[in-house]
Amino acid sequence: MLEFRTQGFNGYSVKYSPFFDSRIAVASAANFGLVGNGRLYVLGLTANGIVAEKWFDTQDSLFDTTWSEAHENQLLTAGGDGSVKLFDITLDQFPVQSWQEHAREVFAVHWNLVAKDTFLSSSWDGTIKIWNPNAPASIATLPTHTCTYSAAFSPHSPSIISCVGSDSHLRVFDLRTPASASNHLTMNIPIHTPPKPRMGAAAPPGIAPAEALTHDWNKYRDTVVATAGVDRLVRTFDIRAPQAGPIAVLPGHEYAVRRVSWSPHLSDTLISASYDMTCRVWSDGSAVRGPAAMNPDDMLGDPMMHGGGRELGRMGRHTEFATGVDWCLFGAEGWCASTGWDERVLVWDARALMQ
Repeated sequence: MLEFRTQGFNGYSVKYSPFFDSRIAVASAANFGLVGNGRLYVLGLTANGIVAEKWFDTQDSLFDTTWSEAHENQLLTAGGDGSVKLFDITLDQFPVQSWQEHAREVFAVHWNLVAKDTFLSSSWDGTIKIWNPNAPASIATLPTHTCTYSAAFSPHSPSIISCVGSDSHLRVFDLRTPASASNHLTMNIPIHTPPKPRMGAAAPPGIAPAEALTHDWNKYRDTVVATAGVDRLVRTFDIRAPQAGPIAVLPGHEYAVRRVSWSPHLSDTLISASYDMTCRVWSDGSAVRGPAAMNPDDMLGDPMMHGGGRELGRMGRHTEFATGVDWCLFGAEGWCASTGWDERVLVWDARALMQ
């Protein structure tokens, strides 16, 4: 396990470069993001451990970062002052572009993985904005009417956008639809809906709505989305059946889940980072759907468990909230990076934890 210390700054987000297997970006904030500066680290994995290749200081906290899909040296940040900034790591100190349209903290930025010429930002002000890096202003605004913690483009379509927020709903927008009254909104799925009961089984207990903090699209199954948040449960949904409830429910975390990410190598595997200071690797059960997946011991052990998924392993080396986790796209499957409020970035092999 490799470690890097973000001295004086608490990590909020970590992302592997889509171009280099040895480059990682970390968005961080002083004083746990409550007040003070932010710092964007660009880290290199070397034979001598993790080294800081570059860092940029910002006037306000940084809550998220994402690499450009079009330019290997550029990356975006989401700022606590409502700004979205584009940095080029070949240049010194200042961003090459900065946009200031959001009225509250920006909590997520995400690059379009298919078209590669647009990106989005989502904010506590209840909007998602779509941008072109060459345009001085946003090219579209999608109202969500809720504090939006996480937003993303589908990795399978250049025009489908999803988000989750404080009202416990997963929203899906399709930019190909007419703007009209719905502002491209095509789906609004209540995350807290209990799953459909199994044949002959009692209905699962109902759950109160809770803030959803994170979500991610499956990289292989283009209609499957994972969500997680304050109620400690990781859920997966199939947007072909929006009213059917979750297809898998994965209990286990002891506090809120701050980040989920599907594996780029395995269609049934995802990873989560939580305020319980652990990062956990899960199978959603899709690879073994059917009677074999229904382990009666699991069903007796936790009434919330649904869909045949299970925890494959956990990494408990963080000593404060684990806030960010990401998979490496390259090389042997299973390498991950995580960051947290303990001012540390850890790089580790999930396969070593999987049972």
